Amino acid sequence: MVTVSDETIMNQIYYMRGQKVMIDRDIAELYGVETKRLKESVKRNIDRFPDDFMFEMNQVEFQNLRSQFATSRSEHGGSRYLPMVFTEQGIAMLSSVLDSKRAISVNIQIIRIFTRIRQMLLDNTEVRLAIEKIERKTENNTKNIELLFQYFDETSEKKQTAKPIRKIGYKISKKKK
Repeated sequence: MVTVSDETIMNQIYYMRGQKVMIDRDIAELYGVETKRLKESVKRNIDRFPDDFMFEMNQVEFQNLRSQFATSRSEHGGSRYLPMVFTEQGIAMLSSVLDSKRAISVNIQIIRIFTRIRQMLLDNTEVRLAIEKIERKTENNTKNIELLFQYFDETSEKKQTAKPIRKIGYKISKKKK
């Protein structure tokens, strides 16, 4: 069984068009096949790859991707065609198109990493929502405390400016001894 480090795979996952995706040349390298052969297999089975499974990168996306790398590798600039980009479902579908043991093994690993990333995002979302809930409560408490201090300030100002209150009731004279 071929093992590729999880970090290597994670570094080849990009966020494009609102989705986590991998590029054809990176997948081909992981599967141990030429990019050309991967693309041929996909084109022979194009019905298995609707737009939400695989799409071709446009020129702007390609230029943005190239700008992320300090030096351009020959695979980046040497291609005559824009790269194919695969979503998680597209990568899962690749396992039915490429039938080598290595491709299947790496494919399983990639799908597991996508699943872990999705779970981390869900966990972070839950934490973020809990923090927002606490912030709302804190914000309400802060407003209430500010109102309370404002009320105390107003009350103390009224006490200072108020006329002395005349005491009512029976007056008991003090007896001299």
